[in-house]
Amino acid sequence: QVQLVESGGGLVQPGGSLTLSCAASGTIFRPNTMGWYRQAPGKQRELVASITSGGNTKYGESLKGRSTISRDNAKNTVYLQMNDLAPEDTAVYYCNLARGLVLYRPGNYWGQGTQVTVSS
Repeated sequence: QVQLVESGGGLVQPGGSLTLSCAASGTIFRPNTMGWYRQAPGKQRELVASITSGGNTKYGESLKGRSTISRDNAKNTVYLQMNDLAPEDTAVYYCNLARGLVLYRPGNYWGQGTQVTVSS
């Protein structure tokens, strides 16, 4: 059984930065892809960024150029550094784990989500 636990969300002012973390526990399969998705009220869930266990990355359009995804395979943890945040980045951010090297679509495992609110 796999569990994903996110942390690092919160309230940030426009132009600010935030780093999200997601730790996976349980029986972690390899290779795998970990990713971040977000969902704002009334909108579909969308890819923010994903990274394979080999280090290949994919960024969605929403935070491209303003975010960096990284991971620590020894800790089964993925990070999302977000910069220059804007009110439209307000959403619930979800961690995802997929079997294999799948950068373009989510896998079956989701975290509970962490709220990011960008507001002055």
